[in-house]
Amino acid sequence: MPYGERPLEEIQEFALGITGFLLEKGAKAVVMACNMSSAVALDAARERYRDTPILGVIEPGARAALTMHWSPSPLAGEGQDEGESASCIGVLATTGTVKSEAYVRTIQRLNPSARVIQQACPKFVPLVESGQADSEEAEAAACTYVAPLRSAGCATIILGCTHYPFLRRAIQAAAGSDVTIVDPAEETAQALSNILLERGIASDRLDAPHEFYASGDTGGFADLGSRFLGRPIESVETAIWGVDLGCAMKDAAV
Repeated sequence: MPYGERPLEEIQEFALGITGFLLEKGAKAVVMACNMSSAVALDAARERYRDTPILGVIEPGARAALTMHWSPSPLAGEGQDEGESASCIGVLATTGTVKSEAYVRTIQRLNPSARVIQQACPKFVPLVESGQADSEEAEAAACTYVAPLRSAGCATIILGCTHYPFLRRAIQAAAGSDVTIVDPAEETAQALSNILLERGIASDRLDAPHEFYASGDTGGFADLGSRFLGRPIESVETAIWGVDLGCAMKDAAV
């Protein structure tokens, strides 16, 4: 981590190995809660593990953005008509997600008339991971990255990385109160709930135990994960790449 600047083929290998690891642990469903993993590995994982529901975050986020009420944006530049400004969707994402064009393809598959403006945000993840989400540096970065989307007249902005909700205040301030911010994580959680209920595999337990694994620094994972979840993570087990993780990719190559 982070995945944003890594080669797409490497990220696919990571995602498939992690998916296999989770299924070996007994997972009844898997969420690729990373935009990069969703962009490059979701189809391959679904093909390999056909009996298990596997969700990504890109399509739920795209659907949520498209269902927003479109109204002419006062931020639209000259030469744009009302229909263009109303249907413009901005995407803030890592460099890798932007390069994959996964949001562009998904949004335009769902609505071919929608315009999509992407913006890579390489400074965002380091700011969040270093605890500077509310800093002046974060505000300055948000202004820089949001500016092209404002100029294009985007009425909706998708947070195309799981770290970006921590920067939501800065992003909203840079975009203006008339711009709608979409967090794909919220839509993905609802989609998962629907699938579990439809398949009759939803749990009614309110006290289900949680297990956490990390292939790197478990202490750092616990600290950052606790901030993500809003509650303490007390125990993290180590998963070793190439031993516990990555077996699915190795088996496929044999």
